Amino acid sequence: MTLKDDLWYPSDCCLIDGEWRAPIGGARIDLVDPSDGGHLCQVARGTDGDIDTAVKAAQSALDGEWGRMTAVDRGRVLTRIGQLVLERTEELARIETRDVGKPLTQARNDVIALARYMEFYGGAADKVHGETIPFQDGYTVYTLREPHGVTGHIVPWNYPMQIIGRSVGAALAMGNAAVLKPAEEACLTALAFAAIALEAGLPRGALNVVPGLGEEAGAALTAHPGVHHISFTGSVNTGSLVQTAAARNVIPVTLELGGKSPQLVFNDADIDRALPFLVNAGIQNAGQTCSASSRILVQRGVFDEVRDRMAEKYRALRVGPAMSDMDVGPLVSSRQKDIVNGFLSRANDLKIAGQARLPDDLPQAGAYVAPTLLAPVDADHALAQQEIFGPVQVIIPFDDEEDAVRIANGTEFGLVASVWSADGGRQMRLAKRLHAGQVFLNNYGAAGGVELPFGGVGKSGHGREKGFEALYGFSTVKTVAAWHG
Repeated sequence: MTLKDDLWYPSDCCLIDGEWRAPIGGARIDLVDPSDGGHLCQVARGTDGDIDTAVKAAQSALDGEWGRMTAVDRGRVLTRIGQLVLERTEELARIETRDVGKPLTQARNDVIALARYMEFYGGAADKVHGETIPFQDGYTVYTLREPHGVTGHIVPWNYPMQIIGRSVGAALAMGNAAVLKPAEEACLTALAFAAIALEAGLPRGALNVVPGLGEEAGAALTAHPGVHHISFTGSVNTGSLVQTAAARNVIPVTLELGGKSPQLVFNDADIDRALPFLVNAGIQNAGQTCSASSRILVQRGVFDEVRDRMAEKYRALRVGPAMSDMDVGPLVSSRQKDIVNGFLSRANDLKIAGQARLPDDLPQAGAYVAPTLLAPVDADHALAQQEIFGPVQVIIPFDDEEDAVRIANGTEFGLVASVWSADGGRQMRLAKRLHAGQVFLNNYGAAGGVELPFGGVGKSGHGREKGFEALYGFSTVKTVAAWHG
């Protein structure tokens, strides 16, 4: 029942119908500590049989206690979950740190965000209303917001707790019953969250968790005829497969995929304020963030200053094992390290403006990559076009507003963008013209923004998470037309 440092997890770690069970096939997945490459623990390798049992358990919950529960009572359960999550901040943060490789401070922030999602959706559960519609004489017409039914959730390894909060939390608030397939690389906090949910009084079957491989458990979940909505966060290629599988059953999908998000820095920007946002948005969680700002677009009048000041910050970054709580920890796996190094090997024609130093005493088997700032970079270069998912940023010069918009919109993605300028008119113009699901003006990320709808355009996906928009997405509208003469 334990792993390194006595961090709890269930050995029989498929949660189905309120009970912890071993996977039907008995197979296991070995989890690796990204900080030193050592063995962390084993978790269940669920397959199609486990998914089928979980989906049936979720449907039974809808037909039973969970489906009969009022919105007020659903909200109270979610609020209790949030309270318990906060009480166990340190425990959950340590699990996330060992599992994902992110520094301890960042993991604590993720725990707090998870609790905030549960508080927000707990409070919102009874506040999503239908409406009355003026119609012909003799009729009263109104709409109802109803749950889809069984919702499937596939969450990635980079922010397990946050994405569980904004996905599963919203689905449960609307009265759906959920089946969660966490990432095989990092699933321990998903299991801990499920245990907390049971302790808080979530009825059996309302949340089911099946760890496993994407091509096995994940594929079975997206193709299951008993699932009525899919929420997926991950790569563009896998997202396309998820959408194809869901289309065969004609069910809706929320996709949050990749990004190549720009920050636009104009000559009149407050560089002192912008600087920490420019850097932190690229190196947080070692750059393994869909909304990471991997492109910094800088007007030529301040290009040298921004490049030099960002380079100075890069050289001062501290890199180390996750539990040492440095600025940057390891990547999630050696595989991800190889992917990022592959991108850097294609940067031979680019100038390194600033790079952090990897300490000599880092564990050799750890998944470390030196945070790297490249400048100047042409807007069409592969490193300025493709999602790297590592601590690598490029700085691209631009001439004027038109040039900035052309470059910013010149990728397949459209998740987040930011504008740094003192010109209020420019801020409003660019907020409309930038192809992105979120645009920040003189800031980036807005401290996570649980209340702020989040999602992309283009190959960054479709549908919205966070805020009330997520509740609308996890529900369907029924129109009732009553004739009474």
